[in-house]
Amino acid sequence: MQLLSNKTAILSTLCVDQRLILNKVHEKNLITSREYNNLKSINKEDVEGHVVELLDKILNKGETTCQHFLNILQTDEDIKATFPELKLQQPKEISFPESIQELYQLNTRPVGLCLIINNESFCDGSMRRGTEKDAESLAQVFSWLGFRVLMCKDQTRDQMNRTLECLWSGCSFVTPQQVLQHGDAFVCCILSHGKKGVVLGTDLIPLPIKHITQTFKASEQSALSGKPKVFLIQACQGGQKHKGVALKDVEADNCGTQTIPEEADILVAVATVEDYAAFRHISDGSWFVQSLCQQLKERCPKGEDITAILHHVNDDVGLKEGSRMPGAMKQIPEVRFTLRKRLVLTPY
Repeated sequence: MQLLSNKTAILSTLCVDQRLILNKVHEKNLITSREYNNLKSINKEDVEGHVVELLDKILNKGETTCQHFLNILQTDEDIKATFPELKLQQPKEISFPESIQELYQLNTRPVGLCLIINNESFCDGSMRRGTEKDAESLAQVFSWLGFRVLMCKDQTRDQMNRTLECLWSGCSFVTPQQVLQHGDAFVCCILSHGKKGVVLGTDLIPLPIKHITQTFKASEQSALSGKPKVFLIQACQGGQKHKGVALKDVEADNCGTQTIPEEADILVAVATVEDYAAFRHISDGSWFVQSLCQQLKERCPKGEDITAILHHVNDDVGLKEGSRMPGAMKQIPEVRFTLRKRLVLTPY
């Protein structure tokens, strides 16, 4: 990687005016506004420490961003005038798709709310063992990503519905001392039993997933209109069991005046497709949630957006085996979205 090989030379040169470089990479959308503010306010004793943080942030975003950064260093007139001694091998001009620069702006602190509804004990005496592990993992990773986490335990169908409506309309959900601030994004995690197209309350009464997402339709009154809303649902969608099929050529080594549609800016990721079961270990948690949390931890610092990360989750979960007999019990999550921009979550 050219940036890595030139890192020492770039570091010593850019220390002359690190604020200019920081402003340029923000102007060119190589970093988000929140990353820009964080880099401005980091507690470093010297200029070099600030430049190191910036270069490491760019490196973590992958080859495409690194090449774009090098291109800026070689072509921007202000940078060339300020750092005439900066001579690198001329990077090839790169054409970037418009979508790379179209990010949801996540500038608030906290970034937004993460609601976790964790249904463990049901009226028929059944228990979803292992769900506490999922709830803890989700709370940890979304706190790390800058969200304020709200946890609700064992809710009936009506209680779930009221909770969601209160969050959307802004009615009193927390104490007056804790003013509810929606921020720039909303994440809703529901861990429960389910059937085709629905999740179940602890009273075993179904709440349609479609009703949940439609509660958050854009309106002129809502603080979340035009902002990303992500729904992560760990629940069976039926009783059938997926079976695997062998892949050819693959071997196993070890077996403004603008308007937007009212249902825009929504992503729904369900642990499994309709009619099929979702697996959950009684102590280690569910395949879907544990894979999701692991992929977020690995890939958010690299600047990957949520849809790309969920592709990796699908691949990871799809490779898991629920039986000692390969292919006998499988699972594949389902993702659908109406997001209009790239949603990139970064560690706080």
